[in-house]
Amino acid sequence: MLNEMKSRLAGEIKILLIVVSILSAETFAQSVADINIPYQKFVLKNGLTLIVHEDHKAPIVAVNIWYHVGSKNEKPGKTGFAHLFEHIMFNGSEHFDDDYFQALERVGATDLNGTTNPDRTNYFQNVPTSALDLALWMESDRMGHLLGAVTQEKLDEQRGVVQNEKRQGENQPYGLTRELLSANTYPKGHPYSWTTIGSMEDLEAASLDDIHEWFKTYYGAANAILVIAGDINTQGIKEKIEKYFSDIPAGPPVTKHEVWIAPMEETKRQVAQDRVPQSRLYKVWNIPEWGSKELSHLDLVSDIFASGKTSRLYKRLVYDEQIATDIWCYYSGAEIGSQFQIVATAKPGEDLVKIEKAINEEIENFLNDGHKKEELDRIKNQHIEGFIRGNERISELEGKYDILTKSEKK
Repeated sequence: MLNEMKSRLAGEIKILLIVVSILSAETFAQSVADINIPYQKFVLKNGLTLIVHEDHKAPIVAVNIWYHVGSKNEKPGKTGFAHLFEHIMFNGSEHFDDDYFQALERVGATDLNGTTNPDRTNYFQNVPTSALDLALWMESDRMGHLLGAVTQEKLDEQRGVVQNEKRQGENQPYGLTRELLSANTYPKGHPYSWTTIGSMEDLEAASLDDIHEWFKTYYGAANAILVIAGDINTQGIKEKIEKYFSDIPAGPPVTKHEVWIAPMEETKRQVAQDRVPQSRLYKVWNIPEWGSKELSHLDLVSDIFASGKTSRLYKRLVYDEQIATDIWCYYSGAEIGSQFQIVATAKPGEDLVKIEKAINEEIENFLNDGHKKEELDRIKNQHIEGFIRGNERISELEGKYDILTKSEKK
């Protein structure tokens, strides 16, 4: 099988599974044994999961609510709903029919926003401790009392905002690759075979009834995780959450997707033209799901290849041979299957064939010879340092509330 991969690099997911076996004996256990984020978990009678972490370093509280719904819950012909609905959630609820941002900004909220990906939609804000009740009331009102404030006018407004966001993304250099990669690395009908922002046609066709149905199906209390981290008292927070959220309906049972790592039986190639000054190469593998040991191992592999100027691909392609101006390697972790990508931007005038040949040779060297102890130790130290730095913050991506939320599965 190695001979076949050396000649064609076919069956790409198999290449990566061999990589896993090289690193499987390594472990982070000794280095991270003392790292701990103390928390308490509660589940309300309506199914809402509450995670509380006390951190009294500063008089602020981070609130993060994660609904277990994303673009993978959409259907072909109905794409873009998860992200469109995220926008609508900021346009007012039945008891506060006004802009969500300005109300919380007036009391000092920061890091206030929402995001959507294929697996979840989250809403978050940091508030002064004295403004926590307001934040919880606002979150509970849009969880339990939203639909009466969702109008056709609001839908049309946010539809236009999202469509403009889509145009901006597609008009960025290399922006067209997003849809091409989704459609060509997953089989038709796979929940990851379309982009989170959806198609322009599906967004245009979204009706008020569709939006109401989306909320009723996925925004029940039992499909949500609420993380409160910061200058709070755990018992007091539990009582506040019961006060503001206990009367909200659980919602209907939500269908869960099983793991679906779409196999690549052969190498697929596609060439696209764009108005960019430099050519770019994308190599993509479908790999195991988020939370798996294999994904953690491949995370280390990606950094061995392209993290820092001494990493294998950067040193060879950018520094030594100077045939690329940048190169990166990373994984996109997702709930039912992930992806591993190597992306290289060619130096003006350089051939992508030459660049791919060099990348393939470095992959082959790694498969044949494995890793060096010193490069793996360097990468492990970087990972541990990044995790500890994340633990210093109660919010933001990779902060404590993000770590706690990701660790809890609905």
